[in-house]
Formats: sequence, C-alpha cells, structure tokens
Amino acid sequence: MQKALEVMSDTQDRLRVLVDYWTEHSREHEQEISEWADRASPRGETVAQALLEAAARFAEAISCLERARKALKAEST
Repeated sequence: MQKALEVMSDTQDRLRVLVDYWTEHSREHEQEISEWADRASPRGETVAQALLEAAARFAEAISCLERARKALKAEST
C-alpha cells in the first residue's frame, strides 16, 4: 500500500510540473501564432483567419490545463 501511495504521489508531483509547463508553453504558442496572424492579415485573410482559429484552440487547451491544475491542487489537499 505504501508503494502505491508513493507512486501516486510521484505521479501527482510530476503532473503538477508538466501541467504548469504545458500551460506556459501553450501560452507562448498562442501569442506567437496571434502575432503571425496579424502579420499575415494584409497578405491573406484566409491564412490569418486559420491562424487566429489555431490561437483560439490553444486558448481552449490552456483553459483545460488550468482546470487540470485546479483539480490536482484540490486532490492534494
């Protein structure tokens, strides 16, 4: 039983680190894609729109990751 608790704790700790990393990394991608959408806009509205959609999906992913972070925190208390 102790070993199972240690593994679970290790998994939770690793998940906390990974979720924080994934969240920050996704924010960076969202920002960069949005900037490129602005640059693409004068040349091609279709490209800019597709990039904005991609940035929006990163924002959705960030929201999911933030929910995961809150759930991890709640489980640890």
